[in-house]
Amino acid sequence: MNPLALPAAVVAAGAALAALAAFTRRATRRIEAAVPMDGQLVDIDGDRIHYVEFGSGPPIVFIHGLSGQMRNFAWLPMQALAREHRVILIDRPGSGYSTRGPHASATIRAQARTVARFIEALGLESPVLVGHSLGGAIALAVALDHPHAVSRLALIAPLTHVQTEVPKAFRALVLRSNAVRRFVACTFATPIGLATSSAVLKQVFAPEAVPGDFRTRGGGLLSLRPSGFYNASADLVAIEDADDLVQMEQRYAELSVPVDVLFGRDDVVLDWTRHGEALSRLTSQVTLKVVSGGHMLPVTAPSTTYDWLLSALSGTVHASHARAIEADESRTDIGSPAPGVLGNPSVT
Repeated sequence: MNPLALPAAVVAAGAALAALAAFTRRATRRIEAAVPMDGQLVDIDGDRIHYVEFGSGPPIVFIHGLSGQMRNFAWLPMQALAREHRVILIDRPGSGYSTRGPHASATIRAQARTVARFIEALGLESPVLVGHSLGGAIALAVALDHPHAVSRLALIAPLTHVQTEVPKAFRALVLRSNAVRRFVACTFATPIGLATSSAVLKQVFAPEAVPGDFRTRGGGLLSLRPSGFYNASADLVAIEDADDLVQMEQRYAELSVPVDVLFGRDDVVLDWTRHGEALSRLTSQVTLKVVSGGHMLPVTAPSTTYDWLLSALSGTVHASHARAIEADESRTDIGSPAPGVLGNPSVT
């Protein structure tokens, strides 16, 4: 064996990794220029939470799902909602422009604790929590662990029970070693994510189409940064390895606030029977509505989602079977592109 071969291979590998890291840094700067921060920051027990708020009235807090951020709700007519409500959207710890403290846990209940402390820090009086996907699980944990912090839950395609397998779109995030996760995040994750994001988004949105501007208007690009990959992986591994959902399943009968649930019958990420119907069987607090559509109803069916939310806020939602929903690309009341994509948040 050539004694120079191994050192040369090490040098080549090092150069390749350095090039990947440099590409990742450049791509991150471009992503953040394309999808800038929308709101303001508040420190909560070591986490730094990015949020926007606008309007006045009874408060509503929106919590997004795995690999998401607050712009996932940008298709909903937030300005219309803000005419009668104080509307607050957050980036979960480690997502979007929020950061997770160095010793903070990524478990569902730990994130619920941060949300409850956020509610306290902003002086919100018993808000309604609107949670999508993983955000739905976190909202449920808030209601179970901090029941006096909220008045009602409105959950869109929520994670409510233990999954038997990781949805296909998120399997690349299953890295249990922090060191490996950090290494992949700083080298391979961004270039591979940019190359494969179209296919991954198709899996998340199926059977509906991905809006052409989701990467910017919907904040999708932010999940491709190293921090987005690292923290989404930590979120997913925490879901897999912690027993939060097991404990929550045993406690759903304790829910003391009304819970309205909206699911798409064709959701391929979270099955409505396992996560919606099963939840409704465990507590009389749940009202389940099932419509035609997939996992990303706030984006693909904003009018239907908004109408359901208004009914939930007024306490008039009635359970129903699926009904047809038309493709809805309306941008009425959404606001302008970034930085006002979520309207004109107040900065206090």
